Parts: sequence; C-alpha cells; structure tokens
Amino acid sequence: MFNEQMYGYGSKSSVIRELFAYGLERKKIVGEDKVYDFSIGNPSIPAPKEVKQAILELLEEPAEVLHGYSPAAGDPEVRQTLADSVNRRFGTHYTADNFYMTVGAAASLSISIKALTNPGDEFITFAPFFPEYEVWVATAGAELAVVPADTKNFQIDFDALEKLIGPKTKGIIINSPNNPSGTVYSEETVRRLAELLEQKGKEYGISIYLLSDEPYREIVYDGVTVPFVPNYYKNTLVCYSYSKSLSLPGERIGYIIVPDEVDDAGRVKAAVAGAGRALGYVCAPVLFQKAIARCVDVPSDVSAYRRNRDLLYKGLTELGYECARPQGAFYLFVKAPEPDAGAFSEHAKKHDVLVVPGDSFGCEGYVRISYCVSEKTIRDAMPAFARIMEEYQEER
Repeated sequence: MFNEQMYGYGSKSSVIRELFAYGLERKKIVGEDKVYDFSIGNPSIPAPKEVKQAILELLEEPAEVLHGYSPAAGDPEVRQTLADSVNRRFGTHYTADNFYMTVGAAASLSISIKALTNPGDEFITFAPFFPEYEVWVATAGAELAVVPADTKNFQIDFDALEKLIGPKTKGIIINSPNNPSGTVYSEETVRRLAELLEQKGKEYGISIYLLSDEPYREIVYDGVTVPFVPNYYKNTLVCYSYSKSLSLPGERIGYIIVPDEVDDAGRVKAAVAGAGRALGYVCAPVLFQKAIARCVDVPSDVSAYRRNRDLLYKGLTELGYECARPQGAFYLFVKAPEPDAGAFSEHAKKHDVLVVPGDSFGCEGYVRISYCVSEKTIRDAMPAFARIMEEYQEER
C-alpha cells in the first residue's frame, strides 16, 4: 500500500505550520491587523536591493544558461565564489570541491544525516531544537538522543552530553544562533565541545561528526560573534541557508561544507553527493545559485530585528513573563505562566495571539515567539499579552 512512516509525517503537519495556517484563516474573519501571529520564522525584512538587481541582470542571460541544469553539486563558479567568501571571513582554505549546493538548510541537514548514517547509528542534539531534526534522523534509519535544556542560559550541559555519547554515536547536531532560544554558543562552549568529541572519538575508536546548522549565522546582536565551528573541530560539516540572512525563505537555497580535514573527507564528500542523489536533491535552483553568488558579501540588515527584540523583551518582562534575552536569530523563548505550554498557547489564541508550544522543541513549559514581524504587530499585541497575564494572575 504505502509507507506508514511517511503517512504519519504527511497526515499531521508541524504545530508551527498548523498555527500559521490557523492564523491565515482567522485573519479572514477578524481582519489582518487583529491577529498577532508570532508563529513562523518568515523574515519581515525585505531582501536586500542587491538581490533584486542581481536577478534582473541574470534575467538577461541566455535561457539555456539561466534555466538549464548545473552539475549535481552546483555550479562550479558559484561554489568557488562561496568558498572565496568563507575563506576571507574565517581564514579557511576551501575550494569549490568543499561545497555542495542545496535546497536550503533542511536539505543540507537531511543530506548530511543520510550521508553519514548506517543502521543502528545515533545522533545527539540539545533541547530546545528544531523539531524536524527528529524526522530527518528517523528517516535516515538512526536514533536521536536529546540533551535536556539548560534553561538558565541555554548553553550546553556537558555532563549530560558526556553520558549520552557512546560507541554508536555518529554525530552531534548543533544550532547556533539557536531556534527557538536565540542563544549563541560562546567560543568557550565550542572549544569545550570540540575537546569532548575528540576525547570520546579516541576513547571509542570512532569518528564523531558535528553537524553545524547555521541559517541564522548573520543574525546576531550587541557585537556577539558566532564561532566558525570547523576552526575548532575538524570533523564538522556546515549546513547553511540564505533564507534568513538574505530574507529568501521561499527560494530554498543553501549549501553544505565538507572540509578536507574531516576524517575520510573524500568518501564523506562522495556520500554527501550520493545522499543528494538518493533524496532527489541535485542541481539546486540555478537562478538563485547565481543570484547568491553575486550577493555573497552583502551584509544582513538586523537593525529591525534588534529593535523588535528589545521592544518585545522589555514589554513581556515588564508584564511578568520570564525569558532569556536572545543574542541572535529572531525568537524569544518564553516560560509559560502555567506548566502546560500547549494549554497556554490555546489560551493565547482566545486573544488572537499565536505562539508555538515548546514541547515540540524538546522543552516543556515554554513557548516560542517569532519577532520577525512588523513593529506595529508587537506594539498592538502588548495589551493582549497583558490581559493574558492578568487572567493567569487572577486564577492564582
């Protein structure tokens, strides 16, 4: 008949998508400006003007060049341009051969996991984490173990991590800046993680790969620096997307970096290409391969996100909500005023405030609030957030 596992994934969408769809329908009833939708990470900042200019110029190229296939791994000139940019920024020595172009970070991660996995392998990640990690690991035939959240600062609980690493550990998945907490792993955290993985790899006689999920790498605030993980741990694969940095979520364009320093790098590169082939992720959209190559060093404008973060963080904490101050990305991870985050999310819906329960991120009792919205939406939502908190306080 059909694959029951795939049926399960297809018949029930993620809670994020469900809330987003609910919001679209609700806006038709009460009006666009009456629904305060903080559900989805859809950038509100327009793509830089350089992106539009690049597309307009590219449209003058012959159709067979612009719309024809590229090699499966991507256009060699595009990959070399990206390598040159990364080399300038992070002091690396990559070439086009270290890059595999993908249909966004989701494809980057699913390809990388598939490329590395053998039956019985295990991956480890850290709560809170992007829920689709579970899907990609499971469909590759591996198991996902989760390190519980350190809700004080959302860095890594190394004692808990060390207990989970074993001879079946194939890889560790990190996401910094983090969705949903906004935390950036410090250089100290990354160094300590690298040391632990090197130690455990030698102890078990295995290669432990580190998958660095980086779609928010450029979206940071207050002078925070995001460590470039391959400079600290050689067995790192970088999974990147331009969805957030260039506000191109719908174009699905990104890449995988497999450094030459990775154990058995040549075979890992071939496995990445094979996984891309097996999953149907070959020849990423050529127009946007070429567009991002022309915009590779265009800076991200994070000023609006920073204003939104400050406005939302100040407003909610003054109302009595508890949350960690984000250093990057565009989410607040807020402690719900009751233990059941799902119940709190449903309560908030009564006021047309849409927030995502943290249970699917592996962290119960919290909700994610996406602030890549208009400043007006945040300001208009504050009275509703106030009423919600008042109702909880009245129940106590």
